[in-house]
Amino acid sequence: MSERPPWWARDAHADRRPALMARQRIVRAIRQLFDDRDFVEVEAGILQVSPGNEAHLHAFATEIIGPDGARAPLYLHTSPEFACKKLLAAGEPRIFDFARVFRNRERGALHHPEFTMLEWYRANEDYDAVMRDCVDLLRLAAETAQVDRLRFRDRTVDPFAEPERITVAEAFSRFAGIDLLATVAGRDTDREALAAAARAADIRLADDDTWSDIFSRIMVERVEPRLGHERATILYEYPSAEAALARPKAGDVRVAERFELYACGVELANGFGELTDATEQRRRFAAEMDEKARVHGERYPIDEDFLAALAFMPNASGVALGFDRLVMLATGAPRIDQVIWTPVPG
Repeated sequence: MSERPPWWARDAHADRRPALMARQRIVRAIRQLFDDRDFVEVEAGILQVSPGNEAHLHAFATEIIGPDGARAPLYLHTSPEFACKKLLAAGEPRIFDFARVFRNRERGALHHPEFTMLEWYRANEDYDAVMRDCVDLLRLAAETAQVDRLRFRDRTVDPFAEPERITVAEAFSRFAGIDLLATVAGRDTDREALAAAARAADIRLADDDTWSDIFSRIMVERVEPRLGHERATILYEYPSAEAALARPKAGDVRVAERFELYACGVELANGFGELTDATEQRRRFAAEMDEKARVHGERYPIDEDFLAALAFMPNASGVALGFDRLVMLATGAPRIDQVIWTPVPG
């Protein structure tokens, strides 16, 4: 099988150019939408003292060298989240960022080491508001690309249909026959109970799988393939153990104010009612880094400045949306590198 030509080859670029031009139109349309809603566009710094503290995200590391030759580690951020929340603490009420973000060990049809994350926040508004923003962005992308269906491979979605809304617990029950919340009590999770339920559903497990690993296996094998067909799906109320940056749901701390948006079986967005309790956030970060050390043998530092800012941050909701994936679905592109102007070599 012959290798694909480089992206800069004239014929290859000509094939990609219609999708790239649609990308530019969608960028302009989204900027106008946010401007009409009184958002300010910000530009979060890419170099950060911590790239984020999620166990299974992998960052690119570098260092800063001062005029005196002193060296200190820095990272390319995996999300603009920490910087954006500091801006909320500083008093910005509505912000968005077309952020270039970087994630190592990620490459495939839907993943790229460098990509664009559209992230936005609403101070003093609940996460239903940013859910509605997500729905509006689906429709705007389709209208701008002049299509009536979003597409990925053999799957399509009507972006103008009202999305299905389903809790994670309902999805586990419907698609895997598993009572998820029976394995959760407050912050605590019952690994053996979830493992027994997964085995009963014919899901293969490894002996060292944690509760979180088993949760992910069920999601990948039974739940995610059933989401976002014909109409988009909003999957919400994740277990608190799977929502490190989200606040608990009022009245039921087993679940958190976290949602994900799916279309054509593709995860497009991840949103939260944001956690502002610095003590709880530190505990969650420490737990995530303990897991990262166990599985991957490394830790990332905690951004103490971010934790300090949480004391001044208002209640807020926010979303991170994979912008390149949105363009893929609006243009029918089969791979993410088809909608990125200059893909990373490799």
